[in-house]
Amino acid sequence: MGQALARAKQGTSTTGSASGKLEYNSVNEQLLNSIIRFIEGYSAKHPDEAKVIFKSALVWETDLQPSDFADDNYEKSGVELISKEKTKDDVPLLRMRPRGEKYEISVMTTEQAETVLRVAGDKKMREVRACCEATKDPMANMLGDRFANVDGEYMSTYRYMDEIMKEGSCEETDEKKAALKLLLHLQAFDNDMLNQLIKQMEQNIRLTPNDVENKVAILKKYCGEDEEKFVLEKLAYNENHNTVFSNGCRAPPWRQFHGDIAYIDVKPYDCDDLLVTASTSGYYCTEGMDKDSNQLKFERVGDIYRDLDVLLRDKSPKFAEMIDKQDFALHIEERDPNYIDTAADLDVDHDGETTARDQQHSRLQQYTDDPQKPQQKGTKSQKKKKLEPSLKWKNLGLEDRDVDKEETGKGTKKADSPGRRRLRHRISRQKTPLDVEDSFSESSTESEEEEEAPDRRNEANSDLPSEYWQIQKLVKYLKGGNQTATIIALCSMRDFNLAQETCQLAIRDVGGLEVLINLLDTTDIKCQIGSLKILKEISKNTQIRRSIADLGGLQTMVNILEDENKELKCLAAETIANVAKFRRARRTVRQHKGIKRLVGLLDCGASVTSKEVTKEMEKDIDVARCGALALWSCSKSTKNKQAMRKAGAIPLLARLLKSQHEDMLIPVVGTLQECASESSYRLAIRTEGMIEDLVENLKSSENQELQMHCASAVFKCAEEQETRDLVRQHGGLDPLAKLLTNKDNKELLAAATGAIWKCAISPENVLRFQELKAIDLLVNLLNDQPEEVLVNVVGALGECARDPPNRMAIRKSGGIPPLVNLLTGTNQALLVNVTKAVGQCAEEPDNMVIIDKLDGVRLLWSLLKNQNPDVQASAAWAICPCIENAKEAGEMVRSFVGGLELIVGLLKSEHREVLASVCAAIANIAKDEENLAVITDHGVVPMLARLTNTVDDRLRQHLAEAIARCCSWGNNRVAFGQAKAVAPLVKYLKSTDDAVHRSTARALFQLSKDPDNCITMHEAGVVKPLMEMVGASDEVLQEAAAGCIGNIRRLALANEKAKFS
Repeated sequence: MGQALARAKQGTSTTGSASGKLEYNSVNEQLLNSIIRFIEGYSAKHPDEAKVIFKSALVWETDLQPSDFADDNYEKSGVELISKEKTKDDVPLLRMRPRGEKYEISVMTTEQAETVLRVAGDKKMREVRACCEATKDPMANMLGDRFANVDGEYMSTYRYMDEIMKEGSCEETDEKKAALKLLLHLQAFDNDMLNQLIKQMEQNIRLTPNDVENKVAILKKYCGEDEEKFVLEKLAYNENHNTVFSNGCRAPPWRQFHGDIAYIDVKPYDCDDLLVTASTSGYYCTEGMDKDSNQLKFERVGDIYRDLDVLLRDKSPKFAEMIDKQDFALHIEERDPNYIDTAADLDVDHDGETTARDQQHSRLQQYTDDPQKPQQKGTKSQKKKKLEPSLKWKNLGLEDRDVDKEETGKGTKKADSPGRRRLRHRISRQKTPLDVEDSFSESSTESEEEEEAPDRRNEANSDLPSEYWQIQKLVKYLKGGNQTATIIALCSMRDFNLAQETCQLAIRDVGGLEVLINLLDTTDIKCQIGSLKILKEISKNTQIRRSIADLGGLQTMVNILEDENKELKCLAAETIANVAKFRRARRTVRQHKGIKRLVGLLDCGASVTSKEVTKEMEKDIDVARCGALALWSCSKSTKNKQAMRKAGAIPLLARLLKSQHEDMLIPVVGTLQECASESSYRLAIRTEGMIEDLVENLKSSENQELQMHCASAVFKCAEEQETRDLVRQHGGLDPLAKLLTNKDNKELLAAATGAIWKCAISPENVLRFQELKAIDLLVNLLNDQPEEVLVNVVGALGECARDPPNRMAIRKSGGIPPLVNLLTGTNQALLVNVTKAVGQCAEEPDNMVIIDKLDGVRLLWSLLKNQNPDVQASAAWAICPCIENAKEAGEMVRSFVGGLELIVGLLKSEHREVLASVCAAIANIAKDEENLAVITDHGVVPMLARLTNTVDDRLRQHLAEAIARCCSWGNNRVAFGQAKAVAPLVKYLKSTDDAVHRSTARALFQLSKDPDNCITMHEAGVVKPLMEMVGASDEVLQEAAAGCIGNIRRLALANEKAKFS
């Protein structure tokens, strides 16, 4: 257990005396189950080793109570429970003592640990988890520090064996021999666990498009016509499928759905041509091209290989022979030392937040501008790049310049002024370790398309407009003029159209940015204001804002935020809002205490709500607006959100939300909807009364941008029941439904449909949507909309369809066909929602007729092959009502080739939601006798039996129902008993869920028709809970419980009769 626990278990932290809390994942679950299997029954197999006393006790916090230990081997000693068995030093082998509201338990032998697991019953997994979390190295506790888990050569076992051999035969030697056997058992178990985990990891490794591209590129180097020199005659991608999609795949999208990546034509020297499919699961051969239709046959022929080399070795002996003669391996390419991997130089700073927002914005905007315009594909970035000097610093005007002598004595800007020296110091200093560490801890979900923005330089002077040269002349005046000339130059520069890119780049190309930023260090207010006004305009350009950040302009502007001049603060905040569009800029603002200063700008007192506004109040309001704009840009970072909350931004934003000024409300609501991705902000938005203000702005404002941000904030906040109730109580559902008519504004539509989707989770809100006829409006949006809108629309229809009248409304509005058509898509979130919506609609028999005619059930079944477990689970849930309400459902299911084998195979899934949904589907499939016979042949009985030890009530309910249905065929009930599925089912009766009781009682009733199962149930204590359930109000539960007890009683009477006869 030493190596496996130290290296394999995955915890939430790796500091302190233990390894932190164990994550709830498949690796840890497999590890804990292995430990349980090892400990249970150990004392029966190895009685002497089980009694070996540990060097130090295993101690952990338990959920058990002293009353659980009803054995005579334990006694109470004050408030403690101790075992009667003790060590030579009179220490109990098991001790339970109070620790706060719970108890702390300590065990000194493996035998006592086994007793604890036996007493824990269903909670044994929790006990083992707590023990592993509390114990850093179990081997050291059990056998001493000499056997602790260490790296390097491990000689402790051999030395211990040597000690035993040198000692004579005595009682102490016998104890050491038992301890040695325990050690060897633990080490063998440890190796088994590590081997299992390695196998699991190997199975989870999947091919990616990059892997395929690299492999094909390498093998192409060894292809040619010379048989004595090359390994293959030809290797290339299939001509019919040579288009590279955005995800790197060459397979058509509908085949990518099945895991296909690319199709490779291979021409060996010694065998027929091969057509190899590269999929996420590996490489395999297909039948080739259909001569009649000239279409590719996608069916697999033969085995799947993990590597293309292995496949070719198996198919072509010539390839295997020649590849071994190569002078160097295929997997290793010699690299030129003058080349570097550009991937290593990328900024890996993860800004973990709502990046999806900016990507969605760009996609929706593109769709709105020209939905028919295809996206231009970007060229592939080279994998290797020659290391060359960069000219960017020169172009930014940062190189050492020879300044004319007459410039040195003029105005406020000297060549070696303090401001210029500080600027040079900021540029030249290197990143500290703290900066580097913080850059990797940043988390923004924002798209970094700005990182790839081309650095456009004006190559041909003849093409440049006259404004370019005029601005460059003004920049020269800025560099060399006195104070008056500087101000005149700044004013003249503002007369140009600074929104034009040519003018912006003209300022940059001649080194004007450095001068403008240097002016911010002066004490002249007019120069500072003029400089900031220009920087505010030109910082809307992607390249300019990056240059400003590189030159240290953000630090200077953050300092200006504390200036007394309100106009200066406004301009600085607005410029920060423009520059902080990318991660590094946002991080710089936070690191230089800019978040706290920006939050301070929001405090404008009562000016924002005052009816009579003076000029001074207007200035305060403008300062707050600019501060909100800057915070909006900065709020795309998780750390910035936390810094804003700590700086007290929430109550200030709540006050500004009551403003009547739309130019104030837009940045405030924009900031709130960005921050609403954090649970702490959602709670504050609800408790501070901001939901009412958001709804009021939805109702009263005609500004679509403001409406979009308000709806987006409601979308994110409506995850909680309380928020959904508040939206309804304040009349927010009506304006949301009204926004569905704005089909032209895709961003507004996406926000409104998202808010409706989340609000529709509450049945009370669905009733209001019915009155507003929102169903018809939503159905009308199922066509010709971007995926961001469709995900929300289908999600809303799925929630509304839980109410029977709405299912009819969806059908009458013509919503069934477009929903079924969406089942062929590839967007995973959309597939999850559309399967749920189709499943809800299938609850209505009339809807099911339409779904069946449109081949919807087959499409749902095909989604079971999807790699996303959420899609698999949602599809399986949707299949259940389809089978229940379809005419001739049994025949329909059998018509799907390989469908029954596919759904039985999903019982091997590691995801509980998938298992629960598949069990529910199997319970419906098993209603048909022929289908039940088929799934029995596919091994459904042992697979269901394997799941019976679960503690998840949702899975228990549907698993028990599936077992009950499967018992009606052949010897299945006997097979369940042989697979040890009966005793775990008895434990389900302890659940607090009535649905679990009902399905479990039905399963036990069916199983009790076998005598051996009756004996197992009786031994597991089934009679007492069933007797209580006989008096339940649920008639199905009553009947099943009584039937099970009757079968047990009849068996007992038969045995008694046999004794006397």
